Amino acid sequence: MKRRVLLVEDDARVRRVLSLSLEQEGYAVHEAATAEEGLAAAGEATFDVVLLDIMLPDGDGFSVCRAIRKHSDVPVIMVTARSDSHDVVAGLEAGADDYVTKPLVAKELAARIRALLRRSHISHSTRGDHFDIGDLVINVPAAEVTRDGELIALTRTEFRLLCELAYADQGVCSREQLLERVWGYDYFGDSRIVDVHISRLRTKVEHDPAQPRHVVTVRGMGYRLVG
Repeated sequence: MKRRVLLVEDDARVRRVLSLSLEQEGYAVHEAATAEEGLAAAGEATFDVVLLDIMLPDGDGFSVCRAIRKHSDVPVIMVTARSDSHDVVAGLEAGADDYVTKPLVAKELAARIRALLRRSHISHSTRGDHFDIGDLVINVPAAEVTRDGELIALTRTEFRLLCELAYADQGVCSREQLLERVWGYDYFGDSRIVDVHISRLRTKVEHDPAQPRHVVTVRGMGYRLVG
């Protein structure tokens, strides 16, 4: 069965080129030209990934991403016309898993999508499936995390990130390692993706995100998970 992509892009020419390119890569593409159409499609059908332009005629991609995140953890890739730090960070903070900049290279975009889809489910067969980290409990098979017995709602990417830190057994994971293990690429990855997702993860698993005691920064090296 073909993987389904929801493409939300207002420029008809760009939308058609991307749609054809992704179809040639083996994806089934559903097109939407506005925020309203994109949200309607996301609410009516199941997709494997959402490709979401930031600039839309009736809103912006940030709002659409936040709305999708209220009911779905589907991987979302934001599309921006600039690699502007504000746009990138805002998109990731809205819940996006990744971002790409225009003009888009179809092969690279397809590689990004494949990388995200490969990481949609964590393989735990040889890496352990339960972790007790202080007041946190990570249940890998169930894809659940609890703190003090209460379930924490994480996106797929946040959950994968937490698991990779847990697999390191209190060792340090560099940003480059996390990019490769969680997002599935390195040479065209951007470490800002890791930093923003770590920040979002802390708001959910830490009692005081400003003074984290589980997801700890090791200056100049990366991050580690401690009990």
